[in-house]
Amino acid sequence: MKPIRALIIDDEPLAREGIKELLNAEADIKVVGECGDGVQAIKAIQTDAPDLIFLDVQMPEIDGFGVLERIAQTKIPVVIFVTAFDEYALRAFDAHALDYLLKPLDPDRFAIALGRAREMIELNNNGGLPKKLAAFLHDLKTPTRHLDRIMVKSSDHIYFVKCKTIDWIEANGDYVYLHVRGEKHLVREKMSELEQNLDPHQFARIHRSTIVNIDRIEELRPMFYGEYAVVLNDGRKLTLSRTYRGRLFGLLNQST
Repeated sequence: MKPIRALIIDDEPLAREGIKELLNAEADIKVVGECGDGVQAIKAIQTDAPDLIFLDVQMPEIDGFGVLERIAQTKIPVVIFVTAFDEYALRAFDAHALDYLLKPLDPDRFAIALGRAREMIELNNNGGLPKKLAAFLHDLKTPTRHLDRIMVKSSDHIYFVKCKTIDWIEANGDYVYLHVRGEKHLVREKMSELEQNLDPHQFARIHRSTIVNIDRIEELRPMFYGEYAVVLNDGRKLTLSRTYRGRLFGLLNQST
């Protein structure tokens, strides 16, 4: 039987190594290459024509979705997305019956995704997969209405904070703090749910517990292990973790 040709695309070397280790136990799969960014990935897919790709969603410059947009429809292989997205954001994948793996990878979930991929590779000749991915990418581009203001409840009244005035947002369990010009407002809403309703061109997640208004960013200062200090225009310093670095850099490049 002809082996399944797999390509691994992830900007984190450890993540690529983890996928390779899991694939080593699969006799019917041959890893034909690995890529650390979207530019390399596009070239490798067009040149090597893999049957299956493991595609990281969040990468600098060209993310996983951008890779798919730049590939000719006839070149699209079966895709298993690799992502750190939370459950709320994964509904888009589920709606289009596209498989994904959450970081850190779970071996049992990996085996399930691989089984589905084998079935899809057998069925891929009918052209259904390219159409499914095209519909998925179209939905991602469909304009959605984002929050213009956020309601804040206090003990004796309700008031509203306009989103454009927010400097940064801090997670606090099932609540968030909205930091606005030196003041902070407590709102009962989970960070992940609020993030989905904010304008993604205006606000960026920079840490598991931090979202920042990119218009407030004054400077980025390199720190250790790929992290950065995000200096706001009021002097406040926040931490940009490596996980969210590519997303923020891409957003800042688009805004310049």
